[in-house]
Amino acid sequence: MKKLKLSMRARYFMEGYSFISLWLIGFLMFMAIPLGRSMYYSFHALKVSKDGLIATFVGMDHFRAAFTTDVNFLPLLKETMVSTLTQVPLILIFSLFCAILLNRGMIGKTFFRGVFFLPVIIASGAILSKLMDQGAANLPIFYNQNLYNKLSAFIPGDILETLLKSAESLTLVMWDSGVQILIFLAGLQTISISLYEAAKCDGATAWESFWKITFPMIMPMMLVNTLFSIVSSFTKADNQIMSHILNVVFKNNDFGYGSAMGWIYFVFIFLILGVVFLLFRKSLSATEGRK
Repeated sequence: MKKLKLSMRARYFMEGYSFISLWLIGFLMFMAIPLGRSMYYSFHALKVSKDGLIATFVGMDHFRAAFTTDVNFLPLLKETMVSTLTQVPLILIFSLFCAILLNRGMIGKTFFRGVFFLPVIIASGAILSKLMDQGAANLPIFYNQNLYNKLSAFIPGDILETLLKSAESLTLVMWDSGVQILIFLAGLQTISISLYEAAKCDGATAWESFWKITFPMIMPMMLVNTLFSIVSSFTKADNQIMSHILNVVFKNNDFGYGSAMGWIYFVFIFLILGVVFLLFRKSLSATEGRK
């Protein structure tokens, strides 16, 4: 039997596509048709009848209504964007810091790795919603101690309020960092110890080793964690814009308008992910040795 000869580049692409093949099959079987129907609904007004849904073409009316008529959509969209842009950097910094600590030789590091990953299993879905309704995700100490009035003489009000809100959301940051810590840990363990030994022989400090060795070597993991954190933030249970869309679709039974808002939301997320890819492209090229 003649052996198939493939170039290294062809093998590289075949390996990549084989990894995502199961996801592609699942997408085509379970998601492609609902997405197509959602796009169709977004251009139609749907009326429920005993024979099913009756669609009437309305063009771009639903999309215009989201920006001109709906008084909730744009404020909730802005609130979601601001929340994501403030929480994702905090999650990345916290998870990288924890991963570096957990990668060191210490007693009980396996136990602490489990502790940081536990919220991913427990605090998700309905349980997370229940905990947040009970106020478990907030740290009222920053407001109860009247820190705003005490610090407002030294820090401008807008900046101080943003800082206090970020500090108050530290619980959510810790809850959302479990997966990112594991990904950073996997990246840190792929870095050869000989690089650090060579840098130490050349007189590099720990700070210089981090910025010259550790940080460039984990850039691919940084991209993965950034994408994961953004998508997770946009789809989490306390996301107000998701709740608004679900209410419009399943409580008001306005499938057409709800689908249009969903596609607008998707386009915003897609643009943000595109910007992230552009920002990381140069760093990833340097890491892979293409430049």
